[in-house]
Amino acid sequence: MVAHGVGDSFGGYRARLVESLRSKGIRDLAVLKAVSETPRHLFVPEAVRHRAYEDAALPIGNGQTISQPFMQARYLELLRLTGSEKVLEVGTGSGYQTALLGALAGQVFTIERVRALAERAQRALQDARVRNVSVLVGDGTLGWSAYAPYDAILVAAGGPEIPPPLVAQLSAMGRLLIPLGERGAQRLTLVERAGADVRQHPVADARFVPLIGEHGFNA
Repeated sequence: MVAHGVGDSFGGYRARLVESLRSKGIRDLAVLKAVSETPRHLFVPEAVRHRAYEDAALPIGNGQTISQPFMQARYLELLRLTGSEKVLEVGTGSGYQTALLGALAGQVFTIERVRALAERAQRALQDARVRNVSVLVGDGTLGWSAYAPYDAILVAAGGPEIPPPLVAQLSAMGRLLIPLGERGAQRLTLVERAGADVRQHPVADARFVPLIGEHGFNA
């Protein structure tokens, strides 16, 4: 979990970010608490660290970004986590959303296809004292079958379809969030499984980096 009382000088900035998210409609107290306690500045490059607590997406290198905090908070709110779940994240990126998941779930497994990003995220997670996360370098569209089934799966990139391996790795009452559509324009979609029944619920327009892999876009 994210350690309480992480010592830094950014607490006031985090408090203002939380108030900004609250004003934009985020209501889940657990999500707001996770944002207030997670040191986002550890997950962004030094050159943009002064912007770490803006409600904005920021570049993290390798053609990737750390998503806007509001979008991440909305994502997490939709998953309705209670603290005990086993969660799979596809697209570790900076590791910040991974850290938020670590504060909200029991155990987190996260996959990143770009080794350099995965290694930087792992170091940042260690610096933030997040203890309940495992990182894998690989094709996230294939999932991580060794630890399936998952109570929730969060895909942090936009794909043309729901990767079948991810649906197969959902628990009987699991939830999956994924942006679906073309490169550069998707519809955030909540997928809910009830036994053999799988239902899709469009949530909102979204714009994420492309999901690259066997069941995504070509690189």
